Amino acid sequence: MLQQPLTEGVYYILLALYEPRHGYGIMQIVEEWSDGRVKLGAGTTYGALKNLQEKKFIETLAGEGRKKEYVITSLGKQIVEAEVTRIKELYNNGRKIIKAEGDL
Repeated sequence: MLQQPLTEGVYYILLALYEPRHGYGIMQIVEEWSDGRVKLGAGTTYGALKNLQEKKFIETLAGEGRKKEYVITSLGKQIVEAEVTRIKELYNNGRKIIKAEGDL
């Protein structure tokens, strides 16, 4: 099955979950990593978390606190690695074209 490209928000959520985090923590770290450019709302974040759980890309951690924590699964890591490979290809091809245009 060919994996569809990840949205920027989902990509950042998966990256954020390489360490266990709760929803609000995810929103904060994504905003920090993107220098404020990407701001995830609560509805977007929790909707994505539900979808990612259904796809088995993330799982919840058993905990005693009120806040549910999430963490990426091995399948989720494979998806991130495939996305990084896809993004590298886009970047490298773009650089080739830009460099070629500069040679005119």
